[in-house]
Amino acid sequence: MADPIRIANCSGFFGDRLSAAKEMVEGGPIDVLTGDWLAELTMLILARTRSKRPDGGYGAHLRHADEQVMGTCLDRGIKVVSNAGGLDPAGCAAAVAEVARKLGLHPKIAHVRGDDLVPRIGELVAEGALRRFETGEPIKDASAFLTANAYFGCWGIVEALAAGADIVIAGRTTDAAIVCGPAAWHHGWGRTDWNALAGAVAAGHVIECGCQATGGNYSFFTEIPDLRRAGFPWAEIFATGHR
Repeated sequence: MADPIRIANCSGFFGDRLSAAKEMVEGGPIDVLTGDWLAELTMLILARTRSKRPDGGYGAHLRHADEQVMGTCLDRGIKVVSNAGGLDPAGCAAAVAEVARKLGLHPKIAHVRGDDLVPRIGELVAEGALRRFETGEPIKDASAFLTANAYFGCWGIVEALAAGADIVIAGRTTDAAIVCGPAAWHHGWGRTDWNALAGAVAAGHVIECGCQATGGNYSFFTEIPDLRRAGFPWAEIFATGHR
């Protein structure tokens, strides 16, 4: 049975604290550094940014975070897993590769693609597969979509890590996937190891929220001496899924 895997998260939203990656890497022993940059609103923000400049479809914050910690992560064998790819995982991976080149480093970088449904919108509208949430009526205008993404689970991340990737960049995964992926890869879980996966999902949904899990969503926040710089969370996940 493999040892538990320690996964630390350094971002809970698009534009979160840039220094958090270095804080988590240098703050104690970890196996994986994750970052959640996406929300439904973020996809719209990225779409509008990309309409103004072609390289605006991903979370550039990952590039800055990796610049701070990439060398240390490679030295210590810390994997980096993020959904900062947004609408352009390949572009984000290329930007991170450019950071590595400037630093003289040679990480194996993978990106997970396939969640972008915009190329299929015409086909899906023609089939009547897309319906209005409020009424159930088919959507007939393909031009109404700015973005369209399927929520991926963790298995693309698992495949990338199994292939030897040091850095994995995904697009619109589920929030917990960036934690479930490393845990499933490390422990060798299969797609039907439901109990173990459920434990990782629970842990992932907590730590992907960043500082919201360490006081930001605490009703009695006045009890916390100083919330101006709340710490970021980590989880230790066992082979059984316990954490």
